Formats: sequence, C-alpha cells, structure tokens
Amino acid sequence: MAQRNTWQRERVRNALGEVEGFVSAQTLHQVLRDAETGIGLATVYRTLAGLTASGEADSLQSPEGEALYRACESSGHHHHLICRSCGTAVEIEATAVEKWARDTAAQNGFIEAEHVIDIFGLCAACAAARDSR
Repeated sequence: MAQRNTWQRERVRNALGEVEGFVSAQTLHQVLRDAETGIGLATVYRTLAGLTASGEADSLQSPEGEALYRACESSGHHHHLICRSCGTAVEIEATAVEKWARDTAAQNGFIEAEHVIDIFGLCAACAAARDSR
C-alpha cells in the first residue's frame, strides 16, 4: 500500500536527506522540531517506516539495538560499512555474503531466505585520529 505524499512526509524525507549518515528517529524529530515544523515523533516513526518499506530509506540496527535511518543512495539489496565513531556509512556489494546466505539456507532446507548484514568499525579518518592521540 503506497503512502500518501503529504507535506509531513516530504519534510521528513528532506530532513533525512540533509543529515549526515544514519540517525535515530528521535534525532531526526529534534531536527524537525528545531525547524519548528510541528511534526510529531509518531509521524516521524510512521514516515520512516514507510520510507524504508518503499526503498527510499535504509534502516539498520546499531550495535546498541537502536533503529537508525538514512536516505537511500541506491535501490535494491545492499550492505553497509558504518563507522562507530563518526557515523560515516559506505554502501558495499557483498557477493560472497550473498552466496554464503543462499548456500547456508539451502543446506538447512530453507527457501526464500533473507538477511541483513551491516559491518561496524572505525573509518580511516577516525582510526588515524585515534592513533594520533
């Protein structure tokens, strides 16, 4: 079911596209509050869910278990490398992971298997800054 393209949806989509990296719904809501949009937290959550379902946003779970979102740069299935320090995210192809997931599912009698894999670490800039301290 397609979501209506309301002004609130447009504002949430635009705000998500303007922030760097992945953000929580609460952080995005604060950005919208600071801009005095009047958009409530429930609307932000609902809109992010819709944007994720339509492929317009990426969603992942942080190592702490919090849902994070960002405007999607590519369509289709993909994975991310995410810096734990600055939040920089890089979309990656993971052909070996895709094959492993299909093979593992098949070996265990599963079909139509889906997976989510995101890799968290330190980007080169954050690692260099840490090492120079």
